[in-house]
Order: sequence, then structure tokens, then C-alpha cells
Amino acid sequence: MTENVREIVLGVLAAGITTALGWFARTYLWRRRLRRKQRFFGLPHHSECLLVVNRDPATAERAVARNDVFALLELSALIKDCGANADVISHDMAQQGFGERTEFCIGGPVSNRRMSAHLQSLLPGVVVNTDKEPGPERAAFTIGGERYRMESGTAEYVLLARLTAGQHAGTRPVFLLCGQRSVANQAAGRYLARQYLRLIRKYGTSGDFCVLLRVVNSQAYGPDVVELVADVTRAATTPAPATEPASGGRRGNHRATG
Repeated sequence: MTENVREIVLGVLAAGITTALGWFARTYLWRRRLRRKQRFFGLPHHSECLLVVNRDPATAERAVARNDVFALLELSALIKDCGANADVISHDMAQQGFGERTEFCIGGPVSNRRMSAHLQSLLPGVVVNTDKEPGPERAAFTIGGERYRMESGTAEYVLLARLTAGQHAGTRPVFLLCGQRSVANQAAGRYLARQYLRLIRKYGTSGDFCVLLRVVNSQAYGPDVVELVADVTRAATTPAPATEPASGGRRGNHRATG
């Protein structure tokens, strides 16, 4: 009986020690992962960030497109996971610099004045066609001499970028979700929330990047099927060469002139 009791006690102690070690290991890994996430997003505990929303270009009212609201929800969830707080503000009310607070800016330069300014300052190599008239060049991106045309419902492109600049380098980043349609903005928000670990592995927790994503067959799959087209960081951050003014659709090109 004494030997049996001793074995039972030793077994219980071993199980307790194993459980405690497992709990400490899981806690350590969870905290380590959380700290990496917070550094990548610039969102330490109890910090503040900005969610800059655009307006729905399909209406004259001050409204946000349905898919852009879903993009805000995707971002709000990851902000909450970091233990931070978000201040939602309209694009035409955000009159401040960057670097003091993390910022998430949603929408293209037509619907988001703040995005227009960021493109000019941070992504001078991106040219966006802002023609309002329907046509094959409407909302097209030109990056490094390559043109990416929108095929509504079939292939829509979105730029997803994490950027700092100049004296603000190493401080709080600006995240840009610049899509050709609102469904692309939502897709970029979802991609950022789900693939941030992959981005950290490639760029680190403080690296700048700009990637081009393509939303595939959104009329059937919504924002769920997304392809990584290319890393366009170098081309997007290098000023585009000056070109002679052209007639027709080219006059709607937007080289981020806020």
C-alpha cells in the first residue's frame, strides 16, 4: 500500500509539474506573439489609433459603403486584440500629421481626401486614374510602368501598405488600404488581420512595405478569395517620372496630388 500511494503521489506531482510547465510555455508564447503583433501595428496596451473612413462615392450623402464598414470591423477586432483603442474619424476631418498614433486609412483617393495626401507623401510612384466616366481605365493603378485595370466583379486591385517616413521612421505606422472598389478595401482589411504573421516574417515588426492584392471573382466570392500579385514597395515609393499631359482618360490620372 505504501509503495502504491507513493507512486500515485509521484504521478500526481509529475502531472501537476507538466501541466504547469505547459501553461507557462503557452503563456510565454502567447505573450511573445502578442508583443510582436503590437510592435507591428504600433499598438501597445491602452494606446490610441485612428481609423480614417471614406465616403461612399455612390451617394452624395455622408455615408460609408457597406463593405468599408466590414473593413472597419476587421480592423477593429485586431485593434481590440492588441488592447488598444480606436478613434473613428471622417477623411475630411483628419487634419493632423502622422507618426504620433497608428493610423488605418481606408478607400481610394476619390472617396478619401486623407488617402490622396498619403499617396502624395508616402507612395509617389502610384498613379490612380480618377476619371468618373465609365471606361476601361477607370480606377486603374499604374505602378512602376505596369497598369492594373479593374474588371468589376471579376478582378479588383487593392494596395495594402505599412509605412513610416522621414523623421517619423520607427514611430507609429500608417496602414493604407487603397482599393479600386469597397469590396477590395474589405479584402485588404481581412488579409491584414489574418496574414500579419506572414508579413512580420517577411518584413519584420518595423519594416515598411507595399503589396498589391487582387480580389478574384468578388461577384461570387465576395472578399474571400485574394491573391498576392506583387511586392511593389520600391516602385510605389519611388516618384513616377514626369509625363506630358495626355488627352482623354489620362487627364483623370491622380498622382496623389492631395
